[in-house]
Amino acid sequence: MPFVRTRRPLWRLLWLPLLVLLALPPAGWSSPVEEPCTPHRFEGLRFTVCTVDLKVHSLQLFWRDEVGQPYRAFRRLPTTMGNEQLVFAMNAGMFRPDLSPAGLYIEDGETFRRANTADGPGNFHMKPNGIFLVENGRAAVMTTEQYLEADRSPELATQSGPMLVIDGELHPAFLEDSNSRKRRNGVGVIDERTVVFAITEQPVTFHEFARLFRDDLGTRNALFLDGSMSSLHAPSLGRSDFFRHMGPIIGALAPRERGN
Repeated sequence: MPFVRTRRPLWRLLWLPLLVLLALPPAGWSSPVEEPCTPHRFEGLRFTVCTVDLKVHSLQLFWRDEVGQPYRAFRRLPTTMGNEQLVFAMNAGMFRPDLSPAGLYIEDGETFRRANTADGPGNFHMKPNGIFLVENGRAAVMTTEQYLEADRSPELATQSGPMLVIDGELHPAFLEDSNSRKRRNGVGVIDERTVVFAITEQPVTFHEFARLFRDDLGTRNALFLDGSMSSLHAPSLGRSDFFRHMGPIIGALAPRERGN
């Protein structure tokens, strides 16, 4: 039987390209950004880890609002800034009773507090303490001494202490058999564009928390941010902690879809 070529209806020729076009977002819309915060386990301990890609997210410090009053709590933070939305926030380091930063604090390139090199009691003064910073879109964690020697000009910086991991080594004061277990949060840098924040979901020692950053998250430098009042705002997890008023807060923002 001879082969007979039949003409396909025009609509059959057009339906596949049409479906492809319908699946594409309208021009000017951004694709949804993967939520940064996820539950995490390490050595049988529970954490929440928030990963920030500085090629996608931007980081912002919050201390005082437009009238000069401390924000104090996550609920007072702006949820949108320009075309970005707040995707998570965390307390950003130790502070004084008046909620002012205990050490270096740089927001939007303006220095509000200089680096604190004083000796004293408490975790902040457990030397070496350190600084988390973002400069020209690149993140770093370094000891306070390294920062002061480096002539940096960051857009964002916050000082806290102690350092958790220093050039791949745990802080020398941490004891593997310590029985001091508390709620804790901190920040580490995997590479200059990838930042990881972590908060514990059960009391842990400094040694355990530092090992999370070095051995599991792969950071050669990491900084302790705070202890018992450590708090997380993560809308994707339906969570916004409030234990007591906070000083500086750090938040990650991501492009929002048009219409949000």
